[in-house]
Amino acid sequence: MDFILQPWPWFVGGPLIALSLFLYFYFGKNFGASTNFETLCTMVGAGKVSNYFKKDWKERDFALLFVVGLVIGGFISATYLIPSQSIDLNPKTVQELTDLGFSNVANQYFPDEIFSEDVVFSLKGFLILILSGVLIGFGTRYAGGCTSGHAITGLSSLQLPSLLAVIGFFIGGIIAAWFVIPVLF
Repeated sequence: MDFILQPWPWFVGGPLIALSLFLYFYFGKNFGASTNFETLCTMVGAGKVSNYFKKDWKERDFALLFVVGLVIGGFISATYLIPSQSIDLNPKTVQELTDLGFSNVANQYFPDEIFSEDVVFSLKGFLILILSGVLIGFGTRYAGGCTSGHAITGLSSLQLPSLLAVIGFFIGGIIAAWFVIPVLF
């Protein structure tokens, strides 16, 4: 059990990801999660409203199983495979987060200042979630895929648009971490 509870080294995780990608490519599939929202909309009849959703959702049923597996795996990991909530963070990072107003830094994975019920169900929290969801949804469709699809599948198949998208993801993450989060919190 200790083997599962510890972080796996790159020389184990990397080849497992490569094997997964090889199987996806071999069977003619693309790896990524963002098109599942499109597939769900197609399944519930969004094609009646927009031609964009007039597709055969059964061609993407494997991806829905992938997302179900992600949810189940995440639940199992969070419930049974996290030995403790403490996180080994750089002391400078702890100080910077404390200066931003976060308490319990390095003692829990999800800070109460962002993820507690009081914050999520407040007007500010609700507006942040709605705006974030719209921006992520728009960005994912505009970029032609999500971070996992571009960074893993696109880069491994040497696609220039994926490289540009991943560079954009990193720039967006830096802007959010340095400028947006300090303003919001």
